[in-house]
Amino acid sequence: MDRNRIISPREIENFIAEGQLIVIHEGHVLRLDGWLGKHPGGKLAILHMVGRDATDEINVYHFSKTLRLMKAYRIGRIQQPWINLEPPLRGGVYRKDGEIDESEISASDGEEDSTWSSKQLSLSSSASSVYTSTDLESEIPKETVKAAITGQAIPERGDVLVSCTRRKPFAAGVDEIQQPALKLPDTYPAKNLSRAAYTAILEQKEILNGIRAYPSLDIETQGNIALEYKALHERIKNEGFYECRYSEYGKEAIRWTILFCAFIFLLNAKWYLTSAIFLGMFWQQIMFTAHDAGHRGITGNFVADTLIGAFIADFCCGLSIGWWKSSHNVHHLITNMPEHDPDIQNVPLFATSPTYFKSILSTFYNFTFIWDAAADFLVPYQKYTYYPIMAIARFNLYLLSWLHLLSPRAANLGSAWWTRPVELAMMACYWALFGYGLLWCTLPTWPIRVGFVLISHCVTMLLHVQITLSHWGMPTADLGPTESFAQRQLRTTMDVDCPPWLDFLHGGLQFQAVHHLFPRVPRHNLRALQVLVREFCEKTGVKYQCYAFVEGNQIVLSRLEEVGKMVEALVKCQLHMAETGESGLH
Repeated sequence: MDRNRIISPREIENFIAEGQLIVIHEGHVLRLDGWLGKHPGGKLAILHMVGRDATDEINVYHFSKTLRLMKAYRIGRIQQPWINLEPPLRGGVYRKDGEIDESEISASDGEEDSTWSSKQLSLSSSASSVYTSTDLESEIPKETVKAAITGQAIPERGDVLVSCTRRKPFAAGVDEIQQPALKLPDTYPAKNLSRAAYTAILEQKEILNGIRAYPSLDIETQGNIALEYKALHERIKNEGFYECRYSEYGKEAIRWTILFCAFIFLLNAKWYLTSAIFLGMFWQQIMFTAHDAGHRGITGNFVADTLIGAFIADFCCGLSIGWWKSSHNVHHLITNMPEHDPDIQNVPLFATSPTYFKSILSTFYNFTFIWDAAADFLVPYQKYTYYPIMAIARFNLYLLSWLHLLSPRAANLGSAWWTRPVELAMMACYWALFGYGLLWCTLPTWPIRVGFVLISHCVTMLLHVQITLSHWGMPTADLGPTESFAQRQLRTTMDVDCPPWLDFLHGGLQFQAVHHLFPRVPRHNLRALQVLVREFCEKTGVKYQCYAFVEGNQIVLSRLEEVGKMVEALVKCQLHMAETGESGLH
C-alpha cells in the first residue's frame, strides 16, 4: 500500500459510504476500523471524528507514544486545506459512486429557488452553513425563510430582522464584516407556529448570533486559528506545562486527611450529623483528583492513573470512573451539542437549548429524549429547581455509575477490558463500608441514617454546581463543520475568576476553558497556562469568557430562565391551537 498517495475527497466519501472509519490527522488519512474495538477511550470518540480533520483533538488527547502507533493506520494523504465532512453519527449521508440521490432528482425538477428547500443554506462565501427544517418551511413562506436567513428584504411583510457584525481576524485593515442575525418575525408570533417551526426559528437565531460574536467561519480564518492553537500547544510542551507537580498532591493529601479524620472523630463522638458535613467535604475535595486521573494528568500512565481514579471515585466515593470517562471523553469532543453531549442531556428536568423541544435522539445513550407534558411543566421552573436538584444530584450519579458498569459499553473497551472487574470490586467495597458498615451498623436510628445521607450528599452540591457552571450558560448552537476545535471549546465553555488562595475550593474546575483546550495538562499548572490562553484569544479574536463565581451562576440562571420562557410560549401555543382547532404542535 502506498501510504503517501493523494486520496481525493470523493474517494474518502466512498470509503465512508462503505462503512469505513476515515479520520484525517496531520494531513494523513487514517482508516481506524481495526482500532475501533480496541480504543480505551471508547467507540464514540472515533465515530464523532469520521470525515473530519481531527488533528487538534488527537494531538491534545494522546501521548507521543500513541501518536506513533497511529502511523500504522495511514492509507494515504489529502490535499490541504481539508473541508470537514459531517460524520454519519451526526447525520451525515454518503453514497457510493453510481448510486442515485433521489433528492437531487427532485431538486432538478423544482423551481429556480428550490435550493432553499434543502437542509443546508449558504450564509456567505465561506464554508459556514446553518440548517433549517422542512417543518419551518411548511409553516412560513419560503421567501420569508430565505430573507430571514440572508437578511434580505422580506416581500409584502413587515418582519423584523436585526443586522449584526461578525469579526474577522488576521485580515489586514478589516475588523468586522456585516452578517445578518435572525429575530422571530413579528408577523409570525408563536401562537401561529407549530412546535417544530418555532424551534427551528430559535435554533437559527442562536446559530446566527454565534456567527456574529465570533471570528469568520471561512476556511482561511479558522485555519489560522488552528495554526495559532498548534503553536500554543508546542509552546506549552516546550515550557514544561505537562509536567505534574507532585508536591501539590502532597498538600492536597494533607487536606483530605484532615477532613476524613474530622469525620471519624465526630462519628466516634456520636456527633453523627455534624460528621456527615466533613464526609461530604472529603468527597467534594478528593473527586478533583479523580478528574485529574481520568485525563491521565497525574502520572501519564494509563494503568496507574486508571487505578488512582478507580480508588478515589469507586472505592472512596461510590462513583464509576469508567462511566465518567466514557461520557467525559465525548463531552470534551462535542461540547454542548444537544444531540451528542451527555453532560447537557437532562430532559425533562432541565433544558439548556431549544433543540430539545423537538425531542432528540442521544447518540451517547442511544435513547430518545421525548419532550412531553412533564418537560412542559418542569422546564419553565428550572431556574428555581436548579439548586435543589444539584443538592441531590449525587444520587443520580450512583444510578448512572451502576447502569454503566452493567452495560455492554463497560465491557467493550478493548485493551482496557480489565477496568470493569476492578471497578465492580471497588464499588462493592464502597457499599460494604458506607452502606453496611456505616449506615446500617454504626448509625443508631433511621432518622439519623436518613439525615446523615442527605447532609453528606447535599454538601457535595458545590461540586455539581461547579461542574454545570462551565457549560450550562454557554451557547449550544452548532456553527458547522468548519469551526475550529479551539474556537468551539472557548465558545461553549466559561472559566471562573477567583483568587489563587481559593483554588483549593474549585479544584481546577475554575479553569474549564483552559482545560478543554489542553485536557492533559495537570490541574496545578492551569493558572499559569491561563495567561497564555488569554494571549491566544487576544491574537485570534476568539472571546475568552471568564466570570466571577456569583456572576457565572447568574449567567446559568439567566439561560435556564430564557429557555423556560421559550417553553412557556410553546405551551401557550399549544393551548391556542387546541382552542382554534389547529394542529401541528407535537
